[in-house]
Amino acid sequence: MARNAHKQNHKQAQVAGEVRIIGGQLRGRKLTVADVPGLRPSTDRVRETLFNWLQFELAGQRCLDLFGGSGALGFEALSRGAELVVMIEKDAKAAAILSQHATTLNQVSPGQVLVQPGDALQFLQQTPAQPFAVVFIDPPFRMGLAEQCCALLEQYQWLQAGSWVYLETEAEWHGQLPAHWRQHRSKAAGQVSYQLYQLEELA
Repeated sequence: MARNAHKQNHKQAQVAGEVRIIGGQLRGRKLTVADVPGLRPSTDRVRETLFNWLQFELAGQRCLDLFGGSGALGFEALSRGAELVVMIEKDAKAAAILSQHATTLNQVSPGQVLVQPGDALQFLQQTPAQPFAVVFIDPPFRMGLAEQCCALLEQYQWLQAGSWVYLETEAEWHGQLPAHWRQHRSKAAGQVSYQLYQLEELA
């Protein structure tokens, strides 16, 4: 009995709550969230706004979620019609939980989620087989990761004209972005700034 109780407590220690998919085919599905320091799921309010912005841009598209975390952004994109969502997650516990969710949701969705454990910056230092239509960048705050990711997306040609890039950062962030990234929408909620950019054709 004590041993079972220990196992249950250990399991609870690995999980820090849950998030809910708020729209699309998988609406209402709950996702457990790993208990990882600094993991900060996008709020329902922020996600609802973001996916209203992207409501006509996801169907049949390839998406890249560079900081998988809770899976709130990537699985929401899957629910709303994305063909493929590649999630990168550095923390092993979080990646394992994301993989469990992907196994379950891939069985009931036309699209697919692929979880790749590893570091986002290292992942970006390769040339993709083809560009992504939508990229989500929601990194830990105040570590300079957002700007580094944007630079690597450009350097290694992860994007093309018309691609969308979503940034969720600390409110005071003012990073340098490529001149041909046009800001489409921008909002703030408390200590969080979130912005959507679209790549224009290079002159």
